[in-house]
Amino acid sequence: MAAMQVADHRATYDVPAPRCSDADKAAAGLTAFFSIAAEWGLDSEQQRVLLGSPGRSTFFKWKKQLRGQLSRDTLDRISYLLGIYKALHILFDDNTVLEWLRNANEAPLFGGRSPLDFMLGGSLVALADLRRYLDAARG
Repeated sequence: MAAMQVADHRATYDVPAPRCSDADKAAAGLTAFFSIAAEWGLDSEQQRVLLGSPGRSTFFKWKKQLRGQLSRDTLDRISYLLGIYKALHILFDDNTVLEWLRNANEAPLFGGRSPLDFMLGGSLVALADLRRYLDAARG
């Protein structure tokens, strides 16, 4: 019996993916961040903490213009927050997200604090830990 030939139908592309400039990343990240912050009802100081405590004038410039020079730390923070936001909306309905964020949580990670208070501790590691916690809960 002859061996059967299977055609490879996977697409190949000779065109490289478009490069995203730092300015484009900053604009997209800031737009998403401030939308999430509004949905979560965060005040300006809470927003600053989650962004890594930039100077007040820098922060308000970012908020007004939705663009600016973002450090790797700030981009990482925004990335973690986007992942946290996505995971929360996979795990909970819209009304439950805010309740979960703001209520005390006895899970060892939070030690009785709310997940929002845990994030507002200000560390990048806290954002990464919360992202991993939610990703694990998603399965």
